Amino acid sequence: MTTPVCTSASNAATAGRQTLAYPSFSSYVKARQPVLLRTARSLTANPSDAEDLLQTALTKTYVAWERIEDHRALDGYVRRALLNTRTSQWRKRRVDEFACDELPEPETVPAGDPAEQQALHDAMWRAIMRLPVRQRAMVVLRYYEDLSEVQTAEVLGVSVGTVKSAVSRALGKLREDPELGPVR
Repeated sequence: MTTPVCTSASNAATAGRQTLAYPSFSSYVKARQPVLLRTARSLTANPSDAEDLLQTALTKTYVAWERIEDHRALDGYVRRALLNTRTSQWRKRRVDEFACDELPEPETVPAGDPAEQQALHDAMWRAIMRLPVRQRAMVVLRYYEDLSEVQTAEVLGVSVGTVKSAVSRALGKLREDPELGPVR
């Protein structure tokens, strides 16, 4: 026998087993458990999951025991609790892996020449430096500092529409820049 870590919780648990608030619930579970377990097994593939599902549904039934008016319809109530609980579990389920014939990883593209990447980087900065100061500030804040349009507008003290139009014009100038032509 194991020694409980928390004696007050252990005492409360054993006290709860001795006195049941709803003796009619206990007799219902003893009488109908095999039938309800078969229903739970039909909703799940794993017998252990079926037992957990039934336990959860019976817990919900126990909590609502006083509110259930017609105790002749308890099987229907518990079956509905089983179905609703299983549906909730299914909706919460996350599928992170999918079986497929092909690997989902993209093919690795060989890294470009570091010298070419640096030349492109330098050409981009030269093109940005040729923009008017206000457009340059907005492009840098939006794309290099990764601020949203609202954040950029707040930093510069302008409206969001001004940021949108100025960035659009700046990107148009960058697309037409002759030094960035080979990149397109």
